[in-house]
Parts: sequence; C-alpha cells; structure tokens
Amino acid sequence: MSTSSSLGFHNLPFLAHRKSVKKGFEFTVMVVGESGLGKSTIVRSLFLTNLFGNKVCPSALERITQTVSIDATTVDIEEKGVKLRLTVVDTPGFGDAVNNEKRWQPIIDYINEQYDKFFRDESGLNRRNIEDHRVHCCLYFVNPCGHGLKPLDIQFMKELHHLVNIIPVIAKSDTLTPSEIKKLKTRILQEIADNDIKIYTGEIDEDDDSQEVKELRDAIPMAIVGSTTLLEVGGKRIRGRLYPWGVVEIENKDHCDFILLRNMLIRTHMQDLKDYTQDVHYENFRKKKLLQGSSPVPGGSSAPMGFDDAVASLAGGNIQEQLLKAKEQEIEEMRRQMAMLQAQLRGPQTDTV
Repeated sequence: MSTSSSLGFHNLPFLAHRKSVKKGFEFTVMVVGESGLGKSTIVRSLFLTNLFGNKVCPSALERITQTVSIDATTVDIEEKGVKLRLTVVDTPGFGDAVNNEKRWQPIIDYINEQYDKFFRDESGLNRRNIEDHRVHCCLYFVNPCGHGLKPLDIQFMKELHHLVNIIPVIAKSDTLTPSEIKKLKTRILQEIADNDIKIYTGEIDEDDDSQEVKELRDAIPMAIVGSTTLLEVGGKRIRGRLYPWGVVEIENKDHCDFILLRNMLIRTHMQDLKDYTQDVHYENFRKKKLLQGSSPVPGGSSAPMGFDDAVASLAGGNIQEQLLKAKEQEIEEMRRQMAMLQAQLRGPQTDTV
C-alpha cells in the first residue's frame, strides 16, 4: 500500500506510548529472606532510593520470638519524563525464628488481599482510577552459606509459586568463589525441578531465543552483591565493596549478576512481570473468587463443582438476577426522568381572565 493511501493505524503504538507515559507506571516488588542477607542494600542499589531508612538487624534474642510482618513502602520516581510509582514490600521476621512453621502464611494473606482489593475495585463504579498494588515480583534471597535450598526455602516457593512471580537470588555472592557459585546454582536449580516449583525465568515469548533472554535465563538463580558506596578505581567512580584483596564492582558482570537482575526488573521484563501477574496469577485468583460465589447445595455445604458447571450456575443464577435488577432500576430511573421532563414542559398553570 502506498504512503498516500495508508490508513495510518501504524501510529497506534506511538499513541499508546504517549498515553502510558502521561499516566505513569506502577510496579510492586516483594523481598523475602532471612535477616542479614542484604535485602535493603539490594533494593537501594537497584532503585538508587533509600526506601527503608536506617534499618537495624535484630539481635539473636529478638529473632527467637519475632513474627513475620509486612512493611510496604511506596515512592514516586521520575526519569526522563517517565513516572514510576514503586512499591517495595519487605517481610521482616521471615526465617528468623526457631520455629518457622507456617511463616509464609502472612505473606500469602497479603498477596491475596491485594488481589481481592483489585478485584473489588475492578467491580466497582470508579474503575478509571484503580491503583494496582498487586505484587508483580518476589525476590527470594537464598543464604549463600548453605549447600543448596533449606526446607523452609523449598516450602515457601511451593506455597507461593502459583500466586506470584518468584525470582530466587543468591545473596552476598562475594563470599563464594566462582566455582562455588556455579555449583550452588546447579544444586538450587535441581532442587527446584525436583519439587516441581515454577520460578520466573525471563522467557517473554516461547520462541524468544535472543542472546539477552538466554543470558538472563542461564544466570538464574542470580548471584548478586549490593552496595551504595562509591569507590574510585582506575580513575573512574564505581559502586562496589572494598576488601583487602581487591574491589567487587556490583555493575561488573564478571563479578556478580547484579546488572542482569537490574536489567530484568527495570529495563526488559518489568512489563512482562506485570502482564504475567494479570493474565495468570490474578486470573487464577479471579476464577476461584467466582467459583466461591456459586450457590451452595441444600444442607448447608457446598458440593464439589466443575468449572463449566460453576460458570453455568453463575450465568443462570446470581449474575442473571443481578442483571435483571440492574435493568429494572434503569427502567425505573428512565420513568422518573420522563416524568420530570413532562412536568417541565407543562410549566406552571396560570388562570386566564
């Protein structure tokens, strides 16, 4: 088709881009792991923002009775005219107690609460101004001192991999040699496969075999180091950690996978993480929510119902009744407005002599 006869819909991506930039973006990341693994430092290194203030690592006595709490912090970031509302959810107390049974339950409850809030807002009247606080990504910090995953690590990921995108990372990887990192990565991936755990691998499309995606996929679980300290090495300023034997540059791929993690979360896969949350995790939650709304059988208990039967029941029962009530209210409102209009047309009655 010639230029003069083109319809012009090739401009749609630019229009969508302009609208998205004007509206801004929202992204929520959760960090989970034992205290002392550098979660706060990694978040500050990733987003160059101090979201948690000056946190203090709890003492051994405090960890014995400490419970898991949820701390969500939101900050607005702007870069080259693009606005990002970033929410970081911290989970202090996870994995620190002597008895860690069911320690993942408060985290599951929080994730489901955000899904439920979004579901209610989506079903409400003011749908144009919905704030999305659903957790789009969960960074799970693995202790580098072990020989693989702990039972708590495995159980946590088994409980949450169907609710959120999990990206396991090896914390403080500068405490390991390159051969130890390679061996630990292989061991972790094998344990994840043996337990049928689904983690986020960064594959945007099934047929996407680009070098960037392959590099990200091969690096998981990423071995990362965090630092907000600026050092001068070779005449240039870098962020890293200074040791007697040398400097660890956190943005050097030869030293750690920090730059790969940052690229995945911010530059290349942020939208895919949000899309997968919307299309898979949230849709699964929404389906369960609709199934729970089906009518119980006589006798006070709900009988097991297949998905097709449940949808049929919903379509023929509750939803149909709601549609009829809404239509009746609409007709009644039209009648009321017609009566008011007729009264206005008649106007005030005046007596003639």
